Amino acid sequence: MYRLIRPLLFALGPETAHQVTLSGLRLAERAGLTALWPRPYWQGAPVEVMGLHFANPVGLAAGLDKDGECIDGLAALGFGFLEIGTVTPRPQPGNPRPRLFRLPQAEALINRMGFNNHGVEHLAEHVRAARYRGILGINLGKNADTPIERATDDYLTGFEAVYALASYVTINISSPNTRNLRDLQAAPALDGLLSAIKSAQSRLADRHGRYVPVAVKIAPDLDEPGLSAIADLLRRHRIDAVIATNTTLARDAVRDLPHAEESGGLSGAPLRSHATTIVRRLAAALHGELPIIAAGGILDGEAAREKILAGASLIQLYTGLIYRGPALVGECVRALSSLPA
Repeated sequence: MYRLIRPLLFALGPETAHQVTLSGLRLAERAGLTALWPRPYWQGAPVEVMGLHFANPVGLAAGLDKDGECIDGLAALGFGFLEIGTVTPRPQPGNPRPRLFRLPQAEALINRMGFNNHGVEHLAEHVRAARYRGILGINLGKNADTPIERATDDYLTGFEAVYALASYVTINISSPNTRNLRDLQAAPALDGLLSAIKSAQSRLADRHGRYVPVAVKIAPDLDEPGLSAIADLLRRHRIDAVIATNTTLARDAVRDLPHAEESGGLSGAPLRSHATTIVRRLAAALHGELPIIAAGGILDGEAAREKILAGASLIQLYTGLIYRGPALVGECVRALSSLPA
């Protein structure tokens, strides 16, 4: 079915096609049509990561549903978990359009969206209204006009707002599209941020009577000393998981293609090998002390297997869905079912 629809979607601008797709999913869910869709069959037991039980290890990456407006429709595609956001404390429009570009020859996207969203309270309303009861991650960022020195305040505001609604919370410090955001990956800044988040986690766990795990999402463009320093801090602060990786600023694999010169983060097939390398290095640096959720360049079942074999416990999809459609979810679930437990 998606092979028939894709040419129509690709005839639209990328951001318009994105909005049309989410609207279509919402309509299908409200009409009861999603109940007729086949679900991928996971042959193994539920996957336990961060103390949570995942129906299967294939998830939706943040960025596709920033405001949580299509949770039930996306859940119908058979994901083992969903991650919504990135959401900021206050609404913001993001960067000027155009800000999303297809590179179909490379099965890639470049985006400089800039955390466009309607704010954390708007997202919270949609989460409360959703019928979905599976694993739901909520990805947090800072507002563009918040000085980097006060970024921790934004993360704490978002964390408090979504704590009772989330299965886990992701701290996004790796988008290349918010000025200076990646500076938070540097050891001194990250040490302070993680300390504040862990203190809030303890306080909120007591208040709500439940422990909500915290993941940190990192960039693929870190050098080895930087990656090692982050791994040490994640272990020291007992962070519950790490998501590797966000989009890349590198353009080597797409240099001569249309739109390759656009600023923003590159995702899709060109990121596959490098993201896998980051997962493998991170797994070695973490010594098994916290799990890795892998994202980046997963456009088929073999790429999903590659990430798990490199050391990941779960995977997430985004750009692959644009090029392959919902069937990619089932393909990845089947590919991972054949791996030894």
